[in-house]
Amino acid sequence: MFDIKIKPDALRRMAGAVSILVDEANFHLGPAGIVLRAVDPAHVAMIDLNLNAKAFEKYEADDRYLGIDLGKISGFLRLAGPDSTIAARYDKNAHRLIINIGNIERRMAPLDTSTMTEPRIPSVELPAKVVLSGDELDQGIKAAEAVSDRVALTVDPQGFEMIAEGGTDVVNLRLPKDLLTDHQCSDTVRSLYSLPYFANMIRQAKPGQVTMHLGTDCPLRVEFDIAGNDGHVMYMLAPRIESE
Repeated sequence: MFDIKIKPDALRRMAGAVSILVDEANFHLGPAGIVLRAVDPAHVAMIDLNLNAKAFEKYEADDRYLGIDLGKISGFLRLAGPDSTIAARYDKNAHRLIINIGNIERRMAPLDTSTMTEPRIPSVELPAKVVLSGDELDQGIKAAEAVSDRVALTVDPQGFEMIAEGGTDVVNLRLPKDLLTDHQCSDTVRSLYSLPYFANMIRQAKPGQVTMHLGTDCPLRVEFDIAGNDGHVMYMLAPRIESE
């Protein structure tokens, strides 16, 4: 059984957060809500997403997996206005996912999930943590995109820094700890990351707060809430090698 009703913004945020990494996803539906873990095809980044049952106007689900083409869902959601309600249910007899927006109905076959394995979240100790505005970080990213396709993130006892170095130009965003919502760091850490991946992750968090956990030459963990406090997204992004 799967029978839900939800506002389009929450569903768009969920679909958008996942679709920056994968086109197809295997959602785990359960009585407490929806969970999704996926790794991008290049194995550079992964997502762990949770959408609590409280985020829905109606939520009824037994324990099952449902494979979904995110392009089809996102395209259909464009028909929904801000005051619309999305209704979706699974017809097990017809083996179809049925989605309604007002008087419009779309029926689609779920994807075969037999080859979609759920990744494990790496256990990595990340000693530094910062919490800051997604909007402010995105401003720095926009400037960085003009000069490079990679970015160095540093956290030290004094604050947070993002640097992008091109052939002749350098872009720097420096935020002292008194301008950060939270800052936890005893020793300096620094890692280099793919800027396109990092930019897409941060833009999914806007306009709210972003939490980042870092270490030296370690994966980056990016976290933020969606659907108020009823949904949570966690990304992990592999570091790039300094000599690249």
